[in-house]
Amino acid sequence: MRTRMRMLLLCLAATLCVSNAQNNNSNNDNRQQQQQQQQQRSIWDEPIRFSTKSKDTCTMVVSGAGDYTRLRVSCKGPSQGQTPGRSYYCDFQGKPNLCRAYNLNPRHYFTQMMWDMRKLSHACQGPKIYRPQMCKKYPEEAQMTFLAAWPKTTTPKPSKPVQEQRKPVVPAQAKPATTPKPVKPQPQPVKPQPGKGPQTKKTTPKPGKTTTRPTEQSEGRASRIASEYCWKSFHGVCTYFISWFQN
Repeated sequence: MRTRMRMLLLCLAATLCVSNAQNNNSNNDNRQQQQQQQQQRSIWDEPIRFSTKSKDTCTMVVSGAGDYTRLRVSCKGPSQGQTPGRSYYCDFQGKPNLCRAYNLNPRHYFTQMMWDMRKLSHACQGPKIYRPQMCKKYPEEAQMTFLAAWPKTTTPKPSKPVQEQRKPVVPAQAKPATTPKPVKPQPQPVKPQPGKGPQTKKTTPKPGKTTTRPTEQSEGRASRIASEYCWKSFHGVCTYFISWFQN
């Protein structure tokens, strides 16, 4: 009987120890979950505020979407007179909890994102994937990736410069200066001698070449010159002097 009682007591003690251990483990898990929830609530309830390079006032709000963590960046620009400022927002999504440093200090992860966004003129026109320094070595799945934006941000393509096709201007060729042609002096009319009518020069046909003596050639040539340049009344005298000069 004593041995049976001892066995029962040992069994009861073992069951009590196991139940206590399970209760402790479940309590620890609950505490960890509560701490994580408190950390997430502290991040999600307090938005991160910053201003862009163009003085847009922005807020970063973190929320959960299943296994993913979602970030919304909402901004509003300064009003210009009676014209209200621009408003826009963009969403990012990822699994930063895969990064060990994020789990230790999740708010600092989004603070590092904020440091990059405040350098922009438009907070939603930055990179499509943000890699904070604390989780830079982790894959893209652990980073915050661009999801959507409103209004849609479209970056215009740079327009190619239109080259004007101009015809090459050909310089006008300067016309060569025309030299005036020398004016031939007109022969002055020969004044007729008193008592004699005007004598016109008679052109006699040139005689053909004949084989004559030198004296005959000189006399014929003198007669031809006299007939061209002397009056008819002086034809004989001119022929004589011309032939005399030639000989």
